[in-house]
Amino acid sequence: MINLEIPKKFKPLASQANQVATEVFRPISRKYDAEEHAYPKELDMLASLIDGMNEGSDIGGAGAAGVRREKSDDGENRNGSNLSTVLGIIELCWGDVGLLLSMPRQGLGNSAIASVATKQQLERYGGKWAAMAITEPEAGSDSAAIRTTADLDGEEYVLNGEKIFVTSGDRADLIVVWATLDRSKGRAAIKSFIVERDNPGLKLDRLEHKLGIRASDTANFILQDCRVPKEALLGDPDVQEKGFAGVMETFDNTRPLVAAMAVGVARAALEETRKQLKTAGVEVDYDAPALSQHAAAARFLEMEADYEAAWLLTLQAAWMADNSKPNSLQASMAKAKAGRTCVDVALGCVELCGAVGYGENELLEKWARDAKILDLFEGTQQIQLLIVARQLLGKSSSELH
Repeated sequence: MINLEIPKKFKPLASQANQVATEVFRPISRKYDAEEHAYPKELDMLASLIDGMNEGSDIGGAGAAGVRREKSDDGENRNGSNLSTVLGIIELCWGDVGLLLSMPRQGLGNSAIASVATKQQLERYGGKWAAMAITEPEAGSDSAAIRTTADLDGEEYVLNGEKIFVTSGDRADLIVVWATLDRSKGRAAIKSFIVERDNPGLKLDRLEHKLGIRASDTANFILQDCRVPKEALLGDPDVQEKGFAGVMETFDNTRPLVAAMAVGVARAALEETRKQLKTAGVEVDYDAPALSQHAAAARFLEMEADYEAAWLLTLQAAWMADNSKPNSLQASMAKAKAGRTCVDVALGCVELCGAVGYGENELLEKWARDAKILDLFEGTQQIQLLIVARQLLGKSSSELH
């Protein structure tokens, strides 16, 4: 039986993350939204604190650091690092999702390294901030269409190509680059490589100006004869029939993290809207049918129900990862539901709050801008629904696309 309430041992963690969101993120949220590309120096000490929490605890800390699946032989339910990380992210993104994405050593690249790196790679790259570079000008949602190449030359791989929309790419110490060993072999030849940010073959092209998450830098890179040691390849270097599936398993861990970000933003919008409705004299009655209440209250209840569904799906996906259960379907369901719900709720809350929601005196308009990216990165809404359909119908990518 899965109990999707917050485990008691994680409640102090969630409380600590909420304190960080309240005392650190919220007060500087508007500042770094306005000062796009300015690095939030307030996060340096906080990142060090979270590193210490992660190292000193067997259940993880409050950040978005990588998570690794652990096998349990006792047959009992396990609430581990995946679930604790999700709960921490929800609270921090209740504060500000852009600032979370700006946290040193808490990037999605860290999740990729923690999921598939060898012990030697973890020792070599541990403690460094890692960004993830997948998207290309001609390969967005279809990761298998990647054109960046990795050619073996002696004891090094030589990478050539272009990567766009790399979250925290300019600030990170490492970039996890997806590239193909052999284009003729399709998906199976896609591998990921760890590239040092100061590698002379990795050239920053530009930083993007964005609708939301402005505190986070989003970089575009050119890889030109970028040399990395053979040991920088994550996972199995051999091209096998199921090779690409192994790379894609990274998403089974990271998609619930993005879903958690969306859940946090949606909750923030709902809580603020409930306050604004109460100020306007609209009380939400949970004991009365929605249709018998004020139209604004009925709309609020509808959005809150969607939020709770997204929250439960996200916890389920993380719990399954902690218990070594295949969760590709659930990870995509959580990402799809939470991403869409976050956008719908944020915009719905702006609408319900009228001028208050649209102005810059409150954070509602900012959350509405931040929300959209959570429905896009780590796999768009449409791609998630396609993955869900394939799994439910038992179809391959060539049969259903």
